Amino acid sequence: MEQIIIGCVLSFMVSFYAIPVIITVANRKKLYDIPDERKIHTAPISSLGGLGIFIGFMLGILLAMNDVKVVDGFQYYIASFLVIFFFGIKDDILVISPFKKLVGQIIVAVILMVKAGLLIKDMHGFLGISIINDTMAYCLTMFTILVVMNAYNLIDGVDGLAGTIGIITASIFSIFFFLNNDIFFALLGFCFSASLLAFLIYNYSPAKIFMGDTGAMLSGAINAILVIRFISTAEDSRILPLLSAPAMGFGILLIPLLDTLRVFAIRILHGRSPFSPDRNHLHHLLLDRGMNHMAVTASIAISAVLFIVLSYFSLGMGTTKVIMAQVGVFFLGIYILNATKPKKRGEMRVIKGDLDERKTLGKRAKRSILFSGSNAAAVVEESE
Repeated sequence: MEQIIIGCVLSFMVSFYAIPVIITVANRKKLYDIPDERKIHTAPISSLGGLGIFIGFMLGILLAMNDVKVVDGFQYYIASFLVIFFFGIKDDILVISPFKKLVGQIIVAVILMVKAGLLIKDMHGFLGISIINDTMAYCLTMFTILVVMNAYNLIDGVDGLAGTIGIITASIFSIFFFLNNDIFFALLGFCFSASLLAFLIYNYSPAKIFMGDTGAMLSGAINAILVIRFISTAEDSRILPLLSAPAMGFGILLIPLLDTLRVFAIRILHGRSPFSPDRNHLHHLLLDRGMNHMAVTASIAISAVLFIVLSYFSLGMGTTKVIMAQVGVFFLGIYILNATKPKKRGEMRVIKGDLDERKTLGKRAKRSILFSGSNAAAVVEESE
């Protein structure tokens, strides 16, 4: 317990004091995330928050491991984090193509599977499948790592959202590992959560910095590691043994996972790249209802906690039925959001600048306000 406390305090303090320095340097060197069709914010803001998260997390976990039993392949976990850091920081500063980013994610997955031995070998009865062969194990694990990494990257759409969800999911896994004396993985999750907590102080609206791809992909990798470890050990755990571990793990990560898979499917069905920009994410649906960033983040975070609680109390139904129910409830919620979406007349145009500089665009024009971080944009709906 003492080592976990030390690790969390170190992770939080290092990130907390590092991020203001990063913001200052980024502002002086003009290392900004420039607004484009993907972005909701309207002014340049640094996306190097992942650097502060990474530094705090790595120092915290390395300095707190004196008396912690290290798992086999510990050095390969660190190696995978370094790969994420270098790919992520390059993308945050110079921007790399989605293909190159995918190559980096595959390298991370291969290191974790081949060298660290992180594999899903048991489906625990999902669709009637239990133990799977090595080929299927590698394919399933690769798919899991890639989807989770991209899920946390793509959910990073409004102030505080990715960090808040990352804290919730990593902390839930870590509590389970701590109760079952799996201290290394508990330390992994708690230290990362502490770093995210320090980052959120500067990321909640109005955001002074974003976590960028470095922080988002690291968040996805940490949660992928934790969920795979959880699936592999939960059934035989000393405390709270879970016979439907995949369903519980899926329930913990449900919102970022299903939202990403849903949006990817929509883009592919429309003949577009799965990485092309649009406004189909869950946070976009809520923003379109006039909610601000804080309200969107709170709503999705509460929904994530509710899914975790409902998943836990539904485990008696079995893995397959629980996962089907989770998917059904999620898409029912998306259907309700789309069905009750406010109707728009004409086209919506976003005019950047101060609200005082308003222009008359027609006698029947309607005007509303959209706040993004500390900047305001006038959103004008023109009548037909």
